[in-house]
Amino acid sequence: MMDSSGILSLAVYAIAIAVLIACMMGLSAITGTRRTGAATGRSMFMPFESGIIPTGSARLRLPVQYYLVAMFFVIFDVETAFLFSWTTVVTDTGRVGYGAALLFIAFLALSLAWLWRSGALDWGSHPRKIPATNNQRTHDA
Repeated sequence: MMDSSGILSLAVYAIAIAVLIACMMGLSAITGTRRTGAATGRSMFMPFESGIIPTGSARLRLPVQYYLVAMFFVIFDVETAFLFSWTTVVTDTGRVGYGAALLFIAFLALSLAWLWRSGALDWGSHPRKIPATNNQRTHDA
């Protein structure tokens, strides 16, 4: 629970941030460049990246592998964040917590190996490698 000095510090911080934001927005409105009229042209009101006027459509068709790799990255990134938070309490959890973390890391390694072996991380036009089952082997022979 916060005491009165903590609440006062928080209030002073909030007021300072509000004043800073108001100053930045006010200075931007006062000193900002304004160009209107026919001389500006159509490109003045278009969004641009690094001063380059866009050409073509912004809608791109990306391959499915792009989204798969992005999804795997997010999954493994969240699990890494979990491990970083675990390191803050490693001394409190003892051997049981250490064993659980090792098991978690082993599960992550196995998952990554399976993804790699199945071809989910391959980037290219060749199809993914799917191992043949026993039924397919007998019919092919």
